[in-house]
Amino acid sequence: MTAFPKTEKIRAPRNRTITLTENETKLYRQRLIFQTEDESLVYCRNKIICGDAFTTLRKLPEKWFDLLFADPPYNLTKDFGGEKFRQRSLDDYEKWLESWLKECVRLLKPTASIYICGDWRSASAIQRAGIKFFKLQNRITWEREKGRGAKRNWKNASEDIWFFTVSDDFVFNINAVKIKRKVLAPYTENGRPKDWDKSSEGNFRLTHPSNLWTDVSVPFWSMPENTDHPTQKPEKLLAKILLASTNSGDLVLDPFAGSGTTAVAAKKLGRDFTAIESDENYCILAEKRLDLAENDKTIQGCAAGIFWERNTQPS
Repeated sequence: MTAFPKTEKIRAPRNRTITLTENETKLYRQRLIFQTEDESLVYCRNKIICGDAFTTLRKLPEKWFDLLFADPPYNLTKDFGGEKFRQRSLDDYEKWLESWLKECVRLLKPTASIYICGDWRSASAIQRAGIKFFKLQNRITWEREKGRGAKRNWKNASEDIWFFTVSDDFVFNINAVKIKRKVLAPYTENGRPKDWDKSSEGNFRLTHPSNLWTDVSVPFWSMPENTDHPTQKPEKLLAKILLASTNSGDLVLDPFAGSGTTAVAAKKLGRDFTAIESDENYCILAEKRLDLAENDKTIQGCAAGIFWERNTQPS
């Protein structure tokens, strides 16, 4: 499919959504790898591959990746630019998950970790499909605070990320993902702060992260990482996963890359990536984001190796 810049929307003056000009579209398209039936994909480190995930996964080298992050279409009828996913029965969705997960098994190192995104509708299917191939370690629930709510139901404000590993030998860097929280009731021992630090900005303590994430903001129009992709994940969310479950220089696989958040976060954090996306426009958008990351390594909500609570300002 040929990519063309979409009709320019009228945006608010402070809107920072990343867009593409016609010249940028031509420039960044040249950097993509286009998957073909007879092509080997050995040289795809730090590359965006424009192609079908099912076909592309079969062409990648064995035991190559340290982490799999997958944000597949949820079991909803939804239009992703040039691609459309149609809702199916839970059993059929589980079979669809298995159809590409089984292709990923041979690609992962024995010490690799796997993270699979989903919503409440698809939770049981992801769990059942995942445990057929991997060891289940946890389920993360993160607060997806966006939208105005429902009139006849509870507002859907959370999503899940299922955490699996290939084996019991896996990377988990707990000190890299601690959260800096304000101390509301500072406790002292012999007049000194106990397990917290006093600073001119306030009193804070570093806490171990749990599987309930309330410090992540869905990208919106005033954030510099925002794109028009309908299900874009935040860079901060990917940063947590990458820092916890990989080391510097490790290789990350994302078979449903969207607008490239996994690749961008990997680049900013000194990891390598291979990202697959079937929609050419989103591939090109990902390339622009990677270009922007050359000069800007910041991740909103994460500074100086510390994750901050939502809506707090790192010093």
